[in-house]
Amino acid sequence: MQGALLRSWTRRGPLAWALWPVSLVFRTLVALRRQLYQRGWLHSQRVDAMVIVVGNVVAGGAGKTPTVISLVLHLQAQGLQVGVISRGYGRSSQECLEVLPGALPQDVGDEPLLVQRTTGAPVFVARTRHAAATALLARHPKTQILVCDDGLQHYAFYRDLEVCVFDDRGTGNGFVLPAGPLREPWPRTQVASVGQADNRLLMLHTGSHPAFAGYTAQRRLAPYAVRRDGSTVPWSALQTADAKPLLALAGIAQPESFFAMLRAGGLTLAHTLALPDHYDFDSLPRSIHEGYQLICTEKDAMKLWQHVPDALAIPLVQTMDAAFFTALDDAVATHLTPKLSSPHGHTTS
Repeated sequence: MQGALLRSWTRRGPLAWALWPVSLVFRTLVALRRQLYQRGWLHSQRVDAMVIVVGNVVAGGAGKTPTVISLVLHLQAQGLQVGVISRGYGRSSQECLEVLPGALPQDVGDEPLLVQRTTGAPVFVARTRHAAATALLARHPKTQILVCDDGLQHYAFYRDLEVCVFDDRGTGNGFVLPAGPLREPWPRTQVASVGQADNRLLMLHTGSHPAFAGYTAQRRLAPYAVRRDGSTVPWSALQTADAKPLLALAGIAQPESFFAMLRAGGLTLAHTLALPDHYDFDSLPRSIHEGYQLICTEKDAMKLWQHVPDALAIPLVQTMDAAFFTALDDAVATHLTPKLSSPHGHTTS
């Protein structure tokens, strides 16, 4: 059923049209909620930092977390103090927690753990973005910029900049859920999002064939694998005569894209195993992978390493257009300059 639904989202076929009346209800509810915020009947909560929300309007993964990592690393390179907030999708705990090295993914979520491991930035997870932001700023008061992983439609949290990520699916068949993949009608009738300061929206395409105008990012796999202890293994060592056959697995939105990138890079895969997004690996039978070298995405490794310590993670490297970072830097400068000139503003030292 899930596969049939995903396929129906690529075109306006019989299933999409059958679900279209239901999608009108969803579309109406989305519009009503936006109106409540736009008219001031519901209010967006602010914090004392610039907020950049990275999200998408298409259900399923489009490259949000790699984009968050790229943004954080870029802003850190500019000397800025950056923190990351998230709900921590799929975690069992409901507490507001700081994501520290050695944290368990079931407590904080696999993606926040990956962001912290990759960037070293302070990362907090909570049931609401505002709660996570408040806790992070209390613990790290010099933080100037908060990057929110997901939450484009979470209007209760005020944002100064939105980054909307698309992949090769574009907007699919153009219908909203469940007749199509859209979480909100697109393009927006108003460019400004609810609870947004200055109408700033950056559209980023991570696929090979952008469906419409926007900035682009190129994605490739790193030419090495990463062990649990952080050491690396070149791909050539995975294909020697005495190396174990490779079993690639992925618990992401589009597993086949990961397998295709591995094969395109020259790896011979004995088997592949596509798993549900955010799969917990608790029920992965050992008999499936005995005798194989497991390779997986970095996100999956955050959980898989608890069960298979010798699994190898293949990092995804995302390279943005220079023009994207120019637009990002302009937005950051516009927001931070007044604070930096204020006697009570943050500094970058």
